[in-house]
Amino acid sequence: MLVDSHCHLDFPDFAEDLDGIVSRARAAGIGRMVTISTRVRKLDQLLAITERYEDVYCSVGTHPHNADEEDGIASDELVALTEHPKVVALGEAGLDYFYDNGSPEAQARGFRAHIAAARTTGLPLVIHTREADEDCARILEEEAAKGAFRAVLHCYTGGRELALKAVSLGLYIGFTGILTFKKSETLRALAAELPADRILVETDSPYLAPGKFRGKRNEPAFVVEVAKVLAETRGVSFDEISRQTSENFFRLFSKVKA
Repeated sequence: MLVDSHCHLDFPDFAEDLDGIVSRARAAGIGRMVTISTRVRKLDQLLAITERYEDVYCSVGTHPHNADEEDGIASDELVALTEHPKVVALGEAGLDYFYDNGSPEAQARGFRAHIAAARTTGLPLVIHTREADEDCARILEEEAAKGAFRAVLHCYTGGRELALKAVSLGLYIGFTGILTFKKSETLRALAAELPADRILVETDSPYLAPGKFRGKRNEPAFVVEVAKVLAETRGVSFDEISRQTSENFFRLFSKVKA
């Protein structure tokens, strides 16, 4: 079994084909899917999807691109929303300096509020970080000093230093179809180096289709291609990477039924 630890089934790209998307994922051996929140105020849309499919779960959170739009949502509100049985994580939240969406100040406030909620609930935080390694590392260190929390740096494309810092704090690293791209040699080198018990696979679909499907709409079934390249990169079998990443997933996303 494999798990797609990060997809966006509520996005318009999937609206007309959701049953097919889920069916193809199941046929490909994808045992669980987590559809990730980008706006707290649209959680109802995610919950409606999770209630349709037993093997689909969701998170609750504010993407850094939407940080100004949802600025001021307190950690207590996030905590309350995690009481739903299908809400198994916080986020995605974090820092994105690549696009000029969401002021850095609002992003940082949201990031810290989500970390506080993760610390309170014991649920993992799905972290989005892009072109913000230094600030992300600083916030992670500062917040870890206040008390432990669980998290994954999803769709990792940052530097080696941030990845190793995250792992040293007990966090996880998630890899997408970017790992399969020809020019991702540096990312594959990092993926080969990380501890086996700290890696996850994901699609971030409908975006970032693996090399085999480049240019097409991505979907959870394609996480198989990410796992194949990760296995090759680490010099292990596909069965081993499937077992390891699924084991890691259930350890981190412990609210999901195994």
